[in-house]
Amino acid sequence: MSNFLELARVDNIAVITLASPPVNALGQALREAIGDALDEALADDQIDAIVLTGNEHIFSAGADIAEFAAGAATAEPTLPGLVLRLRASSKPTIAALSGDAFGGGLELALGCHYRLARENLRLGLPEVHLGILPGAGGTQLLPRITGIEAALDMILTGREVSSTEALDMGIIDELLPTENFCGAACEFASKVAAERKPAPDLNDPADASGLGSDFFETCKTSIKKKSRGQLAPFKIIDCVKAAAELPLSEGLAIENGAILECLASPQASALQHLFFAERAAKKVKGVEKDTPRRSVQRVAIIGSGTMGGGIAMAFANAGYPVTILDLDGGALERGLQAIKANYAISVKRGRFSEEQVQAFLSKITTTTSYDDLKNTDLVIEAVFENMDVKKTVLRTLDKVCKSGAILATNTSTLDVNEIAAETSRPQDVIGLHFFSPANIMKLLEIVRGDKTAADVLATCVELASSVGKIPVVVGVCYGFVGNRMLAPYTREANRLIIEGASPEQIDKVLTDFGFAMGPISMIDLAGIDVNCKVREGLSEREMPDPSTTALERKLFALGRCGQKSSRGFYLYDGRNKAPDPEVIEFAKEIAAEHSINRREISDREILERCLYPLINEGIAVLEEGIAARSGDIDVVYVNGYGFPKWRGGPMYYADEVGHEAVLEALARYRRELGDYGKRYFGPASTFEWLAG
Repeated sequence: MSNFLELARVDNIAVITLASPPVNALGQALREAIGDALDEALADDQIDAIVLTGNEHIFSAGADIAEFAAGAATAEPTLPGLVLRLRASSKPTIAALSGDAFGGGLELALGCHYRLARENLRLGLPEVHLGILPGAGGTQLLPRITGIEAALDMILTGREVSSTEALDMGIIDELLPTENFCGAACEFASKVAAERKPAPDLNDPADASGLGSDFFETCKTSIKKKSRGQLAPFKIIDCVKAAAELPLSEGLAIENGAILECLASPQASALQHLFFAERAAKKVKGVEKDTPRRSVQRVAIIGSGTMGGGIAMAFANAGYPVTILDLDGGALERGLQAIKANYAISVKRGRFSEEQVQAFLSKITTTTSYDDLKNTDLVIEAVFENMDVKKTVLRTLDKVCKSGAILATNTSTLDVNEIAAETSRPQDVIGLHFFSPANIMKLLEIVRGDKTAADVLATCVELASSVGKIPVVVGVCYGFVGNRMLAPYTREANRLIIEGASPEQIDKVLTDFGFAMGPISMIDLAGIDVNCKVREGLSEREMPDPSTTALERKLFALGRCGQKSSRGFYLYDGRNKAPDPEVIEFAKEIAAEHSINRREISDREILERCLYPLINEGIAVLEEGIAARSGDIDVVYVNGYGFPKWRGGPMYYADEVGHEAVLEALARYRRELGDYGKRYFGPASTFEWLAG
């Protein structure tokens, strides 16, 4: 009856099948088609019950996010209106989840009187990741079905649950076999209609017995740090609280007001920007959609250290057989034990079961011989960040690996073109810059060399998604996108200490802004020794002003490498840190050596001097074509460097602040900071044009 769905009759059952590819997004046209189908089924006296279903891959991925920006989500019929119509239906309504259901798709199912599903499906309400909340009844219906605590956990985290878990939670009434799923759903519907059982009544408040009187306030306190500056998580708690205290109609009114407030917030716009930016990042210039992919069945990792082990875990977790090679048998054994220890921690935290871990470990083999890599499809070197070492590895792989194998370097700073030139097949060489811990961190910078083949790029972008990574293709330069832009951020943090700020003041300014960790704590965590050793390979042109590295060099010379040595910029007792007055004394000495006047520094100056040079470097990265889109930079910084997601990334943030304001601040520091300011606060060449 429509280009968006099919309406069929099976005996006395109306079957409405959503058919709006690719994901049955609930845009206005599909909503209207569902409403029309409901009207037709309700008006037909021969129809006793209504089954709403999708295809085997997807029931519905939820609302059409593009409508949020366009303001079309409120066009009639609205999704909340459809959910209420399903719940108010005089005939039993049954959601038959033949495929995954997310967001508004799951809310549509919650509106039905009964829900059926096949095994191995995923369900979730991920709206919090978009800066909003389930606004079609999700915050009211789910608590009444699962209980307050289970619903609150699911909505606040946006986590997915399997259909089996959903059955245990009460979201699903029955699991049906995949074979003849729709037929079984119609049999269930016929039985319900014949029994004339009243539909489950969800009008009364959700059961809050057993919860303390301060339960919801305690919830807000528990998320305060993690959700600092965000609106949606706290509104979600308010809405679920309403579900526990008010009749359904009044709770829905609270939810409606909350979703409208969230939709109007800058956070929602920022998070939706990132949603689209992550998808755009997978579109690579010069790589057509139909570019053939190379087959990747077996993967090898060179190096059994922290990075190599993490990369191996990422692939094993995704089901790929992985061989780890290290010429040092002792190091190889230590690396394998570290992998097992990491998995044990995951089991303890409930991330994986023992059975899952054993399955992952069964995918990992080790070797000390390159001959064992002859039939490998993808080899990733993860050895020490040294050009000569990496060149030696690539020359060996060139001789050993089969024709067509992808040879990847995990370098974080080095020239991929120079590394590729060591082989007879530079078209097969690519940079795959994983972030540590590689089994956890989502970002993967895919470094495109001058001669990297299109099919290698296409394969690696697709492969990244298959191992749970967010891919961003970048060009070749020192540090690529992320580490290149990180340099001015950490440079200014170091310099600000010399000029008079304390490490704790700097970190607080950036964590108050929304970073999970301040720049000084980040340096201590990564290792002061790492920074000092990386700088050993810099050219004179790339070497930063000595005053910005003097404090790190002083600490390194004293053996203070950060958390790992219990002393860095801070003093450490395990992970607990405390200020160290000695660092300020070192800063005073360095300031005197470099004729720098120490002074009181405002929080505003700290924020601007850390962020605005980073943004300025981002403009230069775009100018040079190292990043294809500003959104790519935002994806890199949010997923790899802890930039607050709800601020949309550094380039989006610059748009919000205004390029003129950033440019004015750069000019001010260029004047005020003398020769240092002239060196580091000049705008990228297109910045003034952007400011218009």
